[in-house]
Amino acid sequence: MSTVRRASAVIVAGLIVGAISGAALGVVWWALAPRVPLIVRPGVSFPENYQPEGFLAADAAFGALAIVAGVAITIGLANMRREHLFSVLVAALLASAVGTAAMWFVGTRLGSVDIDGLIATTTEDLVVDAPLAVSMYGMFLMWALASAAVVTVLALGDWVKELRAHRRGPA
Repeated sequence: MSTVRRASAVIVAGLIVGAISGAALGVVWWALAPRVPLIVRPGVSFPENYQPEGFLAADAAFGALAIVAGVAITIGLANMRREHLFSVLVAALLASAVGTAAMWFVGTRLGSVDIDGLIATTTEDLVVDAPLAVSMYGMFLMWALASAAVVTVLALGDWVKELRAHRRGPA
């Protein structure tokens, strides 16, 4: 038995699942991402003692989690409304925007450090874990790219199936 759902139901589901999974993945990212040591020197402003070259692993963790979420959520959304892939694409892209923002927000808030406060209160050099951040901005697109790839594969599969059925002719 086939269930036909409205496009609005799929879009709302995408937004809700994107927000919830994004927040949960923010916690996972915070737990998995390696920390970069940061030397806090009294009287030296934050950007001068910031060393972003150690953030590659944190960026890779963010991107990998986003890709997994994009694939899994888009497959779920396609299962809800397979007959109209355009609404699945819209829902998946909205889910990716909300989910990526939630993932970044939760992960960076859990890993935040008040560097300016430490600079103002310390009297000697202090080594702390740097705040969790995404330094390669392309990582913010990983969820959306994975979602678009899933919809593209599904659309190509449908197209090939129709071509084969057309070549066979009427049964």
